[in-house]
Amino acid sequence: QVELVESGGGLVQAGGSLRLSCAASVTSGRPFSILNMGWFRQTPGREREFVAAIIWTGGRTDYSDSVKGRFTISRDNAKNTLYLRMDSLKPEDTAIYYCAGGRIYGLDSSKFDYWGQGTQVTVSS
Repeated sequence: QVELVESGGGLVQAGGSLRLSCAASVTSGRPFSILNMGWFRQTPGREREFVAAIIWTGGRTDYSDSVKGRFTISRDNAKNTLYLRMDSLKPEDTAIYYCAGGRIYGLDSSKFDYWGQGTQVTVSS
């Protein structure tokens, strides 16, 4: 069993930055260090949208076109923590951000087995 807890969300002006964290607690099964991890986001009335993913080694990352060049995903396996650095934030980045973990690497939410509760990010214009 894996519990994921996001933090770091908040209100920021357009052009600003935030860093989200996702702390993992693993009580059984695969350790965090070999879980593939990702960030997704969702706004009311819309489907959950892929943002970024990182393979368990850290050797591969993928981003959605809408955040590429502005967001950076990273992980610290010693701390069981996933990060999302968000720069040059835009009002359209406003959403609830979720971290997710899975055994199979992919960019689709169906590839992920574990989900956090989410953290709200609001970007004002």
